[in-house]
Amino acid sequence: MPLTHLLLALSVIFIWGTNFVVIRWGLNGLPPFLFATLRFAFSALPWLLFIPRPTAPWRKIATFGVLLGVGQFGLLFLAMRSSISPGLASLVVQLQVFFTIGLSLWLMGERVRWFQVVGLLLALAGLGVIAANLDASVTLLGVGLVLSAAFFWSLANLVVKSLGPVNMLHFMVWSSVFAVPPLFALSWLIEGQQAISEGLQHADTLVWASVLWQAVGNTLYGYGVWNWLLARHPAATVTPLALLIPVFGMGASALSLGEPLPGWKLGAAALVLMGLAVIVLWPRWRPGR
Repeated sequence: MPLTHLLLALSVIFIWGTNFVVIRWGLNGLPPFLFATLRFAFSALPWLLFIPRPTAPWRKIATFGVLLGVGQFGLLFLAMRSSISPGLASLVVQLQVFFTIGLSLWLMGERVRWFQVVGLLLALAGLGVIAANLDASVTLLGVGLVLSAAFFWSLANLVVKSLGPVNMLHFMVWSSVFAVPPLFALSWLIEGQQAISEGLQHADTLVWASVLWQAVGNTLYGYGVWNWLLARHPAATVTPLALLIPVFGMGASALSLGEPLPGWKLGAAALVLMGLAVIVLWPRWRPGR
């Protein structure tokens, strides 16, 4: 991979990792479901006026939008409101890799490989360390919500895998439309009209910047560049870089929000990242060896 392409990939990883801090800033002024509603609204408008509809069935576009919008980000924002720190959220949500692999094996009837079992056990050990250190900043509810978000992310991944060749930037813009109505309905029913009105009225510049960064930086730039790289390089070259997302996430949370990084948290991160590394890197390393 040329140096310029590597720098582009690292810029996306940086955005996706530090995005958990940006989410925290947005949640300081907006209730979670309203924040998610605005995030997907600005991911769709005004871009769909200029971007053509992707070559994918409407059913899959809508399904992906609901799974990603309500299932992943709705639950993630809800957890990060008060139940889990941004750094740990950036780590736990990466367990979507294991959910994706498990669902793929189950649906396709493939055989479980030994290195996948090793990777899963390492990640589960990391989760066990987190579970043993629950406190006010990391609750069982928060971990459960983020794990649920990771599961819905894996379902969204399966939808993408079933698409075949498709422009993912176009797909992200158009699928975002279908995330808005259910998210707004949840905001209206759960958070209430008063919370919505107060959130919109009192949102400051930082909150609105967080919303726009979610839509433009995280979605349009992030997915656009990432899929541009995947179209030009083998997936085995590009995707391992995603292992750095929790590194950026935990580092940014520590620097920007003062999130402590005690030994147990670093140990849990090491175990989860080792598990992810075994899953992602072993199939690539073994043939070369």
